Amino acid sequence: MLKTTLKALTAATMLAASSIATQAQDFTIRATANSNENDEDYDGLVVFKNYVEAASNGAIAVELFIGTQLCSNGAECLQGVAEGQIDVVIQTSGGTAGIFPFVQVLDLPYLMSDDRIAEAVLANDSGFVQTMKQMVSDTSGGAVRLMTIGNTGGWRNFANTQKRIAGPGDMDGLKIRTVVADLPQELVRALGASPTPIPWPELFTSLQTGVVEGSKNGITDIMNMKFPDAGLQYVTLDGHAYMGALWFMNNEKFMSMPEDLRVVVSDGFYQLQQATFASPKRKSIQAYEDFVAGGGDLYVPTPDEKAAFKDAAAPVYDWFKANVDGGAEAFGALVAAVAVAEEEVNAARMADIK
Repeated sequence: MLKTTLKALTAATMLAASSIATQAQDFTIRATANSNENDEDYDGLVVFKNYVEAASNGAIAVELFIGTQLCSNGAECLQGVAEGQIDVVIQTSGGTAGIFPFVQVLDLPYLMSDDRIAEAVLANDSGFVQTMKQMVSDTSGGAVRLMTIGNTGGWRNFANTQKRIAGPGDMDGLKIRTVVADLPQELVRALGASPTPIPWPELFTSLQTGVVEGSKNGITDIMNMKFPDAGLQYVTLDGHAYMGALWFMNNEKFMSMPEDLRVVVSDGFYQLQQATFASPKRKSIQAYEDFVAGGGDLYVPTPDEKAAFKDAAAPVYDWFKANVDGGAEAFGALVAAVAVAEEEVNAARMADIK
């Protein structure tokens, strides 16, 4: 149904783009995030709203809808963007996979080593992001734009209620909560654990009752949701995936604006992205302190242990390229962008220490 809607909207999108104008009019952007005011997504939207409204000198108003007022899940939210009922939405790769399966490339484990590499790879002018933008446009028939990729919660780490995990062998048999998407389930299987898809709102009770024994989340999500109270007492900082946040916009709304205001909106998403890059770093400091103070076990794998995790997860790369629509193209673009980022960042590091 969505593909039909997207194709039908293409003609209208092109018509809107051809008549941009010259009309002096105000614009309202309706933006939504299925989160709360403690979340990085909210921080990003506040920065976006303030920047766009000020830089447009009031020509653009941004209305924020936090929670499920406009839509309740990834498919519904993206449908709303395609149809123009929602102008801007943020989604994780898991929430987006049903419409744009190739974005699950962001969940491939152990490809980006740290924040500096990840932020370079996700820069809007990187080859990877440009590839993602084109693939989203092509798949949606030009109805949906990928505006930027930020962060929502730092890095995914394995956490559980049972024991310290120092290597993939320690995960044998553990029931690990995943989203419904195939990729995270394949990763958990590759590491020897049992993937158990559970809706996010049900995770606290599922941990408490033993339906699942662990999850793969960032520390701010773990603490915001009070998972230690449900028995989650072991976190291993394996950093298997950077928690990318994809920000989409209705293309017709974007292209209906005159060029100078499109620049403002584009710059607003840059400001939003930088805010979401920074927010988890600040919030995670207190979150880690609170986790340890509450009796939590925080383990940092050695380089050899982290290499063992990566080796065990390697089959997931081939699975992704072979089984996900657009997977080979997305994987190639990501690996190439990582190589460029590593070369540039490492060169800058060497220059800085001399």
